Amino acid sequence: MLDRPLSFGRYRLEPRGGLMSGAREVRLTPKALTLLSFLAERPGEVVTKEELFGAVWPNTTVGDAALATCIQELRKALRDNARRPRYIETLHRRGYRFIGEKAPLAAPSSDATDSEAPALPLPDRPSIAVLPFANMSDDPDQEHFADGISEDLITGLSRIRWLFVIARNSTFVYKGRAVDVKQVARELGVRYVLEGSVRRAGKQLRISAQLIDAITDGHLWAERYDRELGDIFAVQDEITRSVAGAIEPRLLAAEGVRALSRSSNDLGAWELVARAQTHAWRLTRPDYETAIDALKRAVEAYPDYAPAQSLLGFCLVFAAHMGWVDRVQGLLAGREHIIRAITLDDCDPWGQIALGYLAMMERRTEESIAAFRRAVNLNPSSAAAHCYLSHGLAFAEQDREAIEHAEDAIRLSPLDPEMAIFLGGIAVAHYGAGRFEEAVRYSSELLRLRPGFQGAQRLRCASLAQAGRVDEARSFLATVRREHPELSLDWIRASVPYQTPELMERFLEGMRKAGLDEH
Repeated sequence: MLDRPLSFGRYRLEPRGGLMSGAREVRLTPKALTLLSFLAERPGEVVTKEELFGAVWPNTTVGDAALATCIQELRKALRDNARRPRYIETLHRRGYRFIGEKAPLAAPSSDATDSEAPALPLPDRPSIAVLPFANMSDDPDQEHFADGISEDLITGLSRIRWLFVIARNSTFVYKGRAVDVKQVARELGVRYVLEGSVRRAGKQLRISAQLIDAITDGHLWAERYDRELGDIFAVQDEITRSVAGAIEPRLLAAEGVRALSRSSNDLGAWELVARAQTHAWRLTRPDYETAIDALKRAVEAYPDYAPAQSLLGFCLVFAAHMGWVDRVQGLLAGREHIIRAITLDDCDPWGQIALGYLAMMERRTEESIAAFRRAVNLNPSSAAAHCYLSHGLAFAEQDREAIEHAEDAIRLSPLDPEMAIFLGGIAVAHYGAGRFEEAVRYSSELLRLRPGFQGAQRLRCASLAQAGRVDEARSFLATVRREHPELSLDWIRASVPYQTPELMERFLEGMRKAGLDEH
């Protein structure tokens, strides 16, 4: 650890402080700061990866990705370039070397420019600022439409309970100004910035939007919407709903990737949830085990954090549905966490989704659908809420509305990592309505996206058999049973949440034709 200040270029490292640029503190994670200090104490020396792992992550096993993430963070903070480095040089297969030239120590300047104003600290959850959408048309009347899009997006994103959204009055000070998103992020204390524009040509409207990680300068998502100008409020509602729906899974995915690159010892409550979510999307038994372990650590360390409680409860119930954990034990443990989540925050859509799934597994049909509908009402832009309402309706043999909500989910988030689950609701709905070839098509597409999803494997078996493709069904069932040897008709009666006797018997009939035994 440094025992004296060390200056290089325009920066100064403080022994027990941080990295300073003039009077401004440069925000770094603790691991990145430790890494920089370790390198800076050894100017000109080649420091191996093993030495850095020992200094920065003592007694902890991490991969190269953690080190690469820290190096990248330092380069961003120092405005360094890997190809033409001024401070940190990468030596292929050897390690890293600090090459910053020492500068005379100087007192901090008292007249720092606006660009060097102290940065607001980031909150302990994902944070976003929606900048006023730019009116790119000659028509000044479109100014109100552009402002309305921005205001509605702020309102819509504010319904995402885990997201910190900057209020309108703070973001609209940037209206009409050419701004750097990094400056906006620094001044407002956010990681993500959403910006966009509105252009009108005759009766045609074009709305463009992009989501930026202002810390890394990375573009996470961009989309363009072309609409015909009619009912201005209807168009505005449709666009804001689509944008808000698309952004939620993008933010979750970005947060999950960031959390995966860091040691679990460094993760807070939200980051543990984001890491778990990334595993849960993959729909395999090992990934669910990893997600559940991370969430158990989260609720142990942060027992009053509702998103961790609701996601853990959901994962345990879902694992019971798939047969990855004992059904009774999974539902009992899941219920405990779901009730805790609802007690902490009954307006969180995640908690209502978990509650609906638990009720569906216990065949309390009306309660299940009511909870899923509440999740949709709490956040109409949530693709996940529409998706699970679709499942609740499909298992209750309400196929038409089930498909409508699944299609809503797809429209809201057409590139969602949970797309396989969206398709699952459609597949179950078609099976329940006796459209077996359609059920084969959708379950097959689902398995193309997530081959390890056992619920879809079972549905494809039954659908093939009911469609008259019995040889295919029997061959596929043999593959399924290798991964799920305890599968039987009795197991299905106990574990698969069809809500009516008729629908359950239709599914059992398909599995019998596929060759499944009673016990």
